[in-house]
Amino acid sequence: MPVAHAPQCAAGVVPFKLFRLAGGRGRFATVKWLSVACIVAVTGGAAPPVAACAQDGPAAPVPAVDPSWLQVDSVTKTVTFQLVAGLTGLNGALNFNGFRDGGLTLTVPLGWTVVMHFRNHDGMLPHSAEVIADAHPLPTGPVAPAFARAFTLRLEQGLISEQTDDLRFIADRGGSYLIFCGVPGHGAAGMWVRLEVSGSVHRPSLAATPAGKPWPRGSAECRWTRLQGGGLRFPLLVHTQL
Repeated sequence: MPVAHAPQCAAGVVPFKLFRLAGGRGRFATVKWLSVACIVAVTGGAAPPVAACAQDGPAAPVPAVDPSWLQVDSVTKTVTFQLVAGLTGLNGALNFNGFRDGGLTLTVPLGWTVVMHFRNHDGMLPHSAEVIADAHPLPTGPVAPAFARAFTLRLEQGLISEQTDDLRFIADRGGSYLIFCGVPGHGAAGMWVRLEVSGSVHRPSLAATPAGKPWPRGSAECRWTRLQGGGLRFPLLVHTQL
């Protein structure tokens, strides 16, 4: 069967192979080659890729990370994060700071004090927040917080529009955690972002990261991930550090 090989991946283009249909003249069926990300090869002297290919066309633009969301006090080892529920209409406003499904990661050095100023910007639905252990499948409602006092008031009922509350805790255990809306159904529908507590970093940072299920521990840093069967996938991170 003759095969026409796809051109090299470019931003917004899905790689494919063309297979001639049985019994047909000049007709081809398009079969998607990759289902998640474009596979790129690293060759000597070649420039690294700057974008990955989406499965069904151009990737959606990554929401902007506002540096004002993060304040760092190195003297007291305190990081303050402005956590805003329903900041945009993304995902029916089931988002934190305009990000859903782990698309935003707060990285904090081990032992630092974390203060999250929570505000519900959603004009329709109540929301809450808590820091929970990395768990999949995601819980359908509130669970025990991963750190003492790492949750808002009315965790299950949620706070109504423009109500505020503070989460204040010491990040005394390293690992991967989720900042999760405890109102039943909200977190499971994508209203969660990531918290990484690491003993190998010295300053807090905030990054837009690939959405989806959490990656292995320590992968808040941009790295190459080897896929089964060979090839390399390059996760695109947009990083803001203060």
